[in-house]
Amino acid sequence: MTQQESAAHQDLAGVETRLLVGGEWRDAEDGATFEVLDPADGSVLARVADAGTGEALEALDAAAAAQAEWAATAPRKRGELLRAAYEAVNARADEFARVISLEMGKPLAEARGEVVYGNEFLRWFSEEAVRVHGRWMENPAGGSRMLTMKKPVGPCFFITPWNFPLAMGTRKIGPALAAGCTVVVKPASQTPLTMLLLAQVLQEVGVPPGVVNVVTTTSSREVGEALMGDERLRKVSFTGSTPVGRGLVKQSAEHLQRVSMELGGNAPFVVFADADLDAAVDGAMVAKMRNMGEACTAANRFLVHADVADEFAARLAERMGSLTVGRGQDEGVDVGPLIDEDAVSSVSQLVTDAVHGGAKVLTGGTPPEGAGWFYPPTVLLDVPDGAEITREEIFGPVAPITRFTEEEEAVRAANSSEYGLVAYVWTRDLARSLRVSEALEFGMVGLNTGIVSNAAAPFGGVKASGFGREGGFEGIEEYLDTTYVAIPL
Repeated sequence: MTQQESAAHQDLAGVETRLLVGGEWRDAEDGATFEVLDPADGSVLARVADAGTGEALEALDAAAAAQAEWAATAPRKRGELLRAAYEAVNARADEFARVISLEMGKPLAEARGEVVYGNEFLRWFSEEAVRVHGRWMENPAGGSRMLTMKKPVGPCFFITPWNFPLAMGTRKIGPALAAGCTVVVKPASQTPLTMLLLAQVLQEVGVPPGVVNVVTTTSSREVGEALMGDERLRKVSFTGSTPVGRGLVKQSAEHLQRVSMELGGNAPFVVFADADLDAAVDGAMVAKMRNMGEACTAANRFLVHADVADEFAARLAERMGSLTVGRGQDEGVDVGPLIDEDAVSSVSQLVTDAVHGGAKVLTGGTPPEGAGWFYPPTVLLDVPDGAEITREEIFGPVAPITRFTEEEEAVRAANSSEYGLVAYVWTRDLARSLRVSEALEFGMVGLNTGIVSNAAAPFGGVKASGFGREGGFEGIEEYLDTTYVAIPL
């Protein structure tokens, strides 16, 4: 065992690798496991229980059995448990950051940022638990009163992605528990350890057995079909690719389960001629390089006014070219590995296609040799219209730049994608800011900022980027049904 492998095993020594079902940690029935790999070198970090449909349905049994009592638990109590979980994660922030960095690859500084961001959902929804309310009003026609009340939707199934293994879990679990729903969570098989550690924390602070169940598996399709084929399941929330999301929406039709879909993105980053270029480049570094570009909110297409395109591209290339690539746990590393070999191949193919079409490589462009799944920060200038890299979600540290001359041209290009998650706009013109923000067909707009994610804000998209909102006042509504009571006088 190498020194790095020894350190990794020490960091993971206290993390569970079994399933959590009904408050009990257990192995898969047949003892099956799968390997969790370190994307920095491909070594095995841990072997985790590999559940089948039987264990998944037992987890739903536990969630269904706990539902009524959890729904009847006082909102203040539910909020206090979430607050206790927030404090516990805070106290173990370094441990969470190390686990995230090891299994996902991001540098420790970024992993610590994810812990802060992800943990905010526990704090925010601990406060929202006591603010669920209905209304009372007189019938406009007179003669009766109308009462509405909010109730938890019931047992939920959460499918979380590998790129933000803590935050994508807390922003689903937080509102669900606050609303009075029980949950079954299936984390991504590439990064299950963070979710298992979170489940340990929730159990340790006193969340009752069966309220949170975690099923790790490599049989995602079979497990999902089994759970969604059960009429006791009332809600599905998925973060991931649009093709998978479309399939889940179709499956939900059988039992008319409520669904929230946070799907793919193809974020335009629009820089007008009057933009503050220093600020725009700073924002581009955040919007593009957060999580090595492996984020649905990552800037995917840079649309830059022709008057400033060369200067913007040169500045961005200088900044991105100066970043240090390496193992996320090493000092001084800015950019960690991508999640797996397929990710490197996909990014490489997109860059090659763009270059063959006439794009110029200003920095990067060639993956390094050696162990691990790395790709260098890359800037491409004059990417041709219609290039594959402008249509597909890159999910890597590549910034493709195209030029525009007119405002309408930029808006039209930004809206040309089937996706509509987030757009970024840089201008010092107030009227243009409002005009363009209104014209963009996206669920979120970052105006002169490279980051939009905030636990207090409604996160979500339109078109092929899905529907439903996570975070903000809106987030808890995804887990509540409305009952109307007519009261004659």
